[in-house]
Amino acid sequence: MIDATQVRALLAARRDNHSLPQPFYTDEAFHRFDIDAVFYNEWLFACNSCELRTPGDYLTLEIGTSSVVVVRGQDGEIHAFFNTCRHRGSRICTQSAGHAHRLVCPYHQWVYDLDGTLLHARQMPAGFDRDAHALRPVHVEIVCSMVYICLADTPPDIARFRETVTPYIAPHQPARTKVAFEMTLIEDANWKLVIENNRECYHCAGNHPELLATLVEFALPDDPEGSADFQRLMDDKARAWDRYGLAHRPADGGNEFRCIRLPFHRGAVSFTEDGSPACGKLLGDLVEPDLGSVRMFRVPNNWNHFLADHIIHFRILPLSATRTALRTTWLVHEDAVEGVDYDIDKMTAVWRATNDQDARLAANNQLGVASIGYTPGPYAPSEFMLRNFTNWYADKLTGYLDAHDDDLARARRTIGLRVSNG
Repeated sequence: MIDATQVRALLAARRDNHSLPQPFYTDEAFHRFDIDAVFYNEWLFACNSCELRTPGDYLTLEIGTSSVVVVRGQDGEIHAFFNTCRHRGSRICTQSAGHAHRLVCPYHQWVYDLDGTLLHARQMPAGFDRDAHALRPVHVEIVCSMVYICLADTPPDIARFRETVTPYIAPHQPARTKVAFEMTLIEDANWKLVIENNRECYHCAGNHPELLATLVEFALPDDPEGSADFQRLMDDKARAWDRYGLAHRPADGGNEFRCIRLPFHRGAVSFTEDGSPACGKLLGDLVEPDLGSVRMFRVPNNWNHFLADHIIHFRILPLSATRTALRTTWLVHEDAVEGVDYDIDKMTAVWRATNDQDARLAANNQLGVASIGYTPGPYAPSEFMLRNFTNWYADKLTGYLDAHDDDLARARRTIGLRVSNG
């Protein structure tokens, strides 16, 4: 087990606006602590609801040593459960995704309904209480068709996030989409390095030629590094978005989340190598192909782009101190036809290249951070989102340690009362 005193000492020594001390990126004990303090206690992006279109559709997520199954029930609602049989703990769903009329444990064939109810437990004695052995539920919230889960007994509030991002995302109607393509890339880097890489474009000019053919690398509409041409472009697009009634100004998400609409370069309307549309059928009821991109990020594990013609979800889950799974999903209008409205290679080329480039950068970053020569370095002004992220992370760990100190103190008081009362 990790020494809480060591974690507190490293957090206290952490310099603001600098990268984190080495153990946070390299130590397996710190990785396990991240799972407990962050990933078991925060809302995690799982998938878009369109991936679970019909009752019985499910997918699984591996979070630390815990597996979660997310499934569309017969009631049409999305449910989530620990993927652990209530008999002797076997994994139930052994595939990453699939379809099932019932959830059947492969070990002893206990059968669960899609709402987690235990339907059948063969050879159990008379009087066995099936109701007491339903699957353990996991909290679920749907935000603009994005499915979030939380493994904590009492999850943090997600209402402010929902209320803030909905005006930006709702016009793209992500509920009326389908998966065009999905891929998972294993990156040889700590999950925080993967997030930090995504949170800045300081590295873009030297590493992402495909992406910068269309992406405006500036993160704010009044970015001090922005050129005069960028300011004119931003002003032109802001006036158009105002006419369309589209939210676009930076949302106030504090250190927890970010949401903003930013334009593509002039003449580009989508993430394709030449900037042309990736899908001929626009999302929802949109009629204007040039709406820029709503860039949305939420700690600790997802970022997204919502365009006029498609949506891209990125989801990360940590595998170890030095390995992270990045899942990327491209969504198009539910009625779009492959080969007619869109070509998968054209739609995915830019971000497949970018993901590969980022994976190499993050892996190289991991190697350097592991060196005895590493010391935390300062962020550039354009890396302000890294400061937001590392501050959020430090606060999350501190809050977790404080809560467990309180729990331990209460337990000690309870034990003391029992002893004094004989």
